[in-house]
Amino acid sequence: MTAQKSTDHTPARPTATTSVTTRTTERKPWKKKTPVQVVLDQIEKVRDQVTEQEEALKVAKRQLQKLEDAKKLLESA
Repeated sequence: MTAQKSTDHTPARPTATTSVTTRTTERKPWKKKTPVQVVLDQIEKVRDQVTEQEEALKVAKRQLQKLEDAKKLLESA
């Protein structure tokens, strides 16, 4: 008697081609910008980044202050 191997053609895990979902999104129409507009847009982006980083810094400073207060309490005990 000879043993025959059973072959299962289903993959053990999904392949990249089966798990990819396709989305159809339309692109915005391209509008040519003047050099002045490009610089103004860059200024606005940097201004937004600075604002976000300042807010994050405020949060970090508050957290640091709380931790330093806790350290003082622990050291005094």
